[in-house]
Amino acid sequence: MDINKKAEILEKSKEWFKTSIMEQHQVNTQKLTSIKKFNVNPFLASYLAHFLTGNGKPESLAKALIYPRVLGTSINTTFGTGIQKFTTEVLSSFASTASGMDIEFDDAIDGSHKYCQLKAGPNTINKDDVETIANHFKKVKHLARTNSLKIGFDDLIVGVIYGSPEELSTHYKSLTKDHDISVLIGKDFWYHLTGEENFYFELIKTIDSVVSASNFKDELDEVIQQLAQTQEIIALSES
Repeated sequence: MDINKKAEILEKSKEWFKTSIMEQHQVNTQKLTSIKKFNVNPFLASYLAHFLTGNGKPESLAKALIYPRVLGTSINTTFGTGIQKFTTEVLSSFASTASGMDIEFDDAIDGSHKYCQLKAGPNTINKDDVETIANHFKKVKHLARTNSLKIGFDDLIVGVIYGSPEELSTHYKSLTKDHDISVLIGKDFWYHLTGEENFYFELIKTIDSVVSASNFKDELDEVIQQLAQTQEIIALSES
């Protein structure tokens, strides 16, 4: 890959992660000051608070509700949703004109033209998604036949942004087994896209440079305190 293009992708990745992931995650976190934002299980709430902090005080209950959301569900959803922006902002130079495809590129390893859908991670599709993805690729095959374009088995791919082959869910594996769609994940995907074997790790390191300069602890503590002071949480702690 051209050194300037590589630098451009890495720089755009930093900006994308900052605005689409970090800032959006913070916005979502700041909304968690009402118990209505949670599906509270009254059988587990007190137990989880005690498990986490050793007591069932309002602040402990608030932490037991907020921590799983902001460190799990919320950020994973934000990252998955942000992949579309990643496609348009970071990988805009590879944008595809084919319906249902995110990017197209000439494989830096085998030289063939690839049609690619991008996905976030190794467990980010379900059973119903498999058929939807397969149908998108069927349309590409049909278009290729119409235009007398040769498309090989390895030219239709799903590119998974992070992870390793052994982590792929059975749904991803069924794309290859049942629908002849290749799946490239993590290091392999970025290697085929850029031609640089360690680009995946450079990308992670680049994004880490943005993360290392961030600190949302005080804001998170404030959200916890606000939730802990609500009548619903106080009543839950006294039940």
